[in-house]
Amino acid sequence: MSTPAAPAPLAPFGTRLRQAMDARGPLCVGIDPHASLLQAWGLSDDIAGLTSFTRTVVDALADRVAVFKPQSAFFERFGSRGLAVLEHATAELRAAGALVLMDAKRGDIGSTMAAYADTYLRPGAPLFSDALTVSPYLGYGSLKPAVELARSSGCGLFVLALTSNPEGAEVQRATGADGRTLGAAMLAHLTEENAAERSAGQPLGSFGAVVGATLGDLSSFDLDTGGPLLAPGIGAQGATPADLPAVFGPAVRNVVPSVSRGVLRHGPDAAALRTAAERYADEARAAVGG
Repeated sequence: MSTPAAPAPLAPFGTRLRQAMDARGPLCVGIDPHASLLQAWGLSDDIAGLTSFTRTVVDALADRVAVFKPQSAFFERFGSRGLAVLEHATAELRAAGALVLMDAKRGDIGSTMAAYADTYLRPGAPLFSDALTVSPYLGYGSLKPAVELARSSGCGLFVLALTSNPEGAEVQRATGADGRTLGAAMLAHLTEENAAERSAGQPLGSFGAVVGATLGDLSSFDLDTGGPLLAPGIGAQGATPADLPAVFGPAVRNVVPSVSRGVLRHGPDAAALRTAAERYADEARAAVGG
């Protein structure tokens, strides 16, 4: 019996992300099938509704949006059948040329963090994704297994740094022994991670930060990490693409604006979903200069 061929090596995630946003527009669409959204679409809050919802989004948008961000929890709540839907959607989105950023916010230590990394960042894994959201608040060093696997596999990470939820400030704006806020420290770590790729001439590093688009003036933080800045909060949470330059300043070119309900509320009509995504992509392109 012949041994299956190993997956072809991927270019660094930052390079692929820049190419995707240049080609399709700087937009990330979240896939968040929560119960109220399924109901708004006229779907049942069960595996049949989840499957129909996900299939509609993939069919309507997979070939035209740069990045998709499935929220793993909304699939996990249906158990193994929900994870099967997520697995199929992830593969289909990537086959259509989109990048998949798995929004799982994993964070742990040692072998457990390594197992999370294997789940999402190991080529050939059932839930293999182009990037993963991670939580660094067991210490940035706890992310080392994910950082190393992402680097070797051509994947990326998005580290929670300055999130838009009010509770986040309790941790992220707290001051460490060196006088920096923890959010600033996370940004500094990411700058170090991206330095090698940038010095090698890559257009964008592969290690990004999650920075809320609703946070207002962030000029006191050095957001120019050399990597992407995932900006949730556009649409239903109140921010607009036009707000991005004021929030991100000189780093706005590296912003990946993320919209979920602002697009998904237009379903289940496929044409309406496409129109909404195209509008947000056009507005984001104008705002970030992409």
